[in-house]
Amino acid sequence: MATSSLSSYQASLDEAWSQHLAPREANAPTVISTFAGAGGSSLGYSMAGFRELLAVEWDPNAVATFRLNFPDVPVYHGDIAKLSVEDVLERTGLQPGQLDVFDGSPPCQGFSTAGKRDMGDNRNQLFREYVRLLRGLRPKAFVMENVSGMVKGKMKLIFVEILKELKASGYKVSARLLNAMYFGVPQSRPRMIFVGVRDDLGKASSHPEAQTKGQTLKEALRGLCDHKQIAPKLCPNQQKHYAETRRGHAHHKRFSLNRLDWNGVAPTVLKTSGSGGHMHPDEPRLLDTEELKRIASFPDGFNFAGDWNATLNRIGNSVPPLFMRAIARHVRKEILHG
Repeated sequence: MATSSLSSYQASLDEAWSQHLAPREANAPTVISTFAGAGGSSLGYSMAGFRELLAVEWDPNAVATFRLNFPDVPVYHGDIAKLSVEDVLERTGLQPGQLDVFDGSPPCQGFSTAGKRDMGDNRNQLFREYVRLLRGLRPKAFVMENVSGMVKGKMKLIFVEILKELKASGYKVSARLLNAMYFGVPQSRPRMIFVGVRDDLGKASSHPEAQTKGQTLKEALRGLCDHKQIAPKLCPNQQKHYAETRRGHAHHKRFSLNRLDWNGVAPTVLKTSGSGGHMHPDEPRLLDTEELKRIASFPDGFNFAGDWNATLNRIGNSVPPLFMRAIARHVRKEILHG
């Protein structure tokens, strides 16, 4: 596996990182990111040439990571429920209606198929804070990301309510399930993407079409030789499970360990390993931080604050940057400049 050759995937990540570092054009479209996390969405917008005016996030480790990589982007570190529209306008120098894109990924634990799918989960109500700011800022467009679980079973009721509230805010809205693996990301990560266009613009809401086949793990990790944070060793039960997967008869009910395939696309990275996680194809260990970054489409130059567990949490909660770059490019071309 060890090789110094530059894979096409690594080359694409390096190019995207250069786009992020490039000076903004004078007429660059603007974006505000709420529930910004470590900056996965923000990086995608930056790669697409946007200028971010404000990021909103409450988690200290996420804010520390964000500031490491976006030193010039102002951050509101606190509870979004306490952030007024007036405060946002003052911090950004905007007037209502001037912002190009309002972005956000409200916490989705209550919707997730990996959770208990509790309709009464208070975290399901955080989208109301997103809607409150949306109505006050009146951006030309918005993008809201969430998990696919919100359209399954009884959670459909909340999905319908969210769609209703977004449309009532004065926007033409479309919602589609998109998978990051079709947008250059070596990870199968289906997500619900809402795109809204302000009614007075007279344009339809739309989504980008699939662009690529999923990158294989072999392609994603090729040439990777810098391993800053090694993943924790497997516990004895995990090692036994790993050995069973090597023999092809693992009991998957006990663990959610996934031994990855060099020629396959990685499954969704979750925010905690718990009794599971993504195992290296050839070694009895979980993926380390540099490997996790690659399959989440974070360029090698992107740095995470904290230890391996903190990094896994940030990556598991993030929108893959190449995925959001595709969405941001589409919105810029078809909606803002179309």
